[in-house]
Amino acid sequence: MVAVARHGGFRVAARELDMSSSALSHAVAALEARLGVRLFNRTTRSVALSAEGEQFVAEVAPALAAIRAAMEHIDEHRAEPAGVLRLNLPLGAGRMILAPLVFEYMRRYPRVAVDMVTEGAMVDIVGHGFDAGVRLEEFVPPDMIAVAITRPIRSIVVGSPAYFSGRRRPKTPAELAQHRCIRRRTGNGTIYRWEFEKRGEAVAMDVPGQLILDDGDLMLQAALAGEGLAYLSDIATATSVEAGLLLPVLEDWSPQFPGLCLYYPSRRNIPARLRAFIDLVRQQAR
Repeated sequence: MVAVARHGGFRVAARELDMSSSALSHAVAALEARLGVRLFNRTTRSVALSAEGEQFVAEVAPALAAIRAAMEHIDEHRAEPAGVLRLNLPLGAGRMILAPLVFEYMRRYPRVAVDMVTEGAMVDIVGHGFDAGVRLEEFVPPDMIAVAITRPIRSIVVGSPAYFSGRRRPKTPAELAQHRCIRRRTGNGTIYRWEFEKRGEAVAMDVPGQLILDDGDLMLQAALAGEGLAYLSDIATATSVEAGLLLPVLEDWSPQFPGLCLYYPSRRNIPARLRAFIDLVRQQAR
């Protein structure tokens, strides 16, 4: 029932528990019948804890945490990592780490399954049952341990040769007002303001443009198609720039940000499956 309370519904909770929604619903109904109280208020659209359910979850949560900790202690003594490694990360980060890290991890540890959930919005990885998350270092919560995955990242403005045909390349951020830009919607629903910095002068601009996207790969495709200027990381654009398919501009205004990090709770007893992934990340970083 804790999983149902956390996800606000049976379908996602059942997926996490690897069982059917109907089986989980029957299990909760049986528990309610045994206790003689309604633990959840159900409608056709939502499932929420009742007052009695909230009290019950609050009282059993410490015991469940203790059971989970005990299971993780046992996991530490396994000769080989096993179980399910659950990671939360943005889609772009998922593309970046899939081949070099995740595939290699699965080859090394065939008894571990990897469950990657991609979403732009930050979530409480502990409360949502994840082993670890991946985000830019600046977004890692302060109470987490962070391990660098990539080098620092520069954000650059790029456009295709076709786009620049007949157009002057911008020399300053202010000149972007005369260009068609591919705008980005962030995980919290706001439109990202392009950031620039030169000799201590920092500028953040809400650039003009008809096209708004929420995924870096789609923005890259749009830029390659000549639909406008895109503001992307130098890692994401490196291959296209080297091939001459995209041309960088405003390079002297391009800011540098800390790179991607794996982050996880500050716990003494880290599950073997997560410890093995952390070790692989550190090996790859070297």
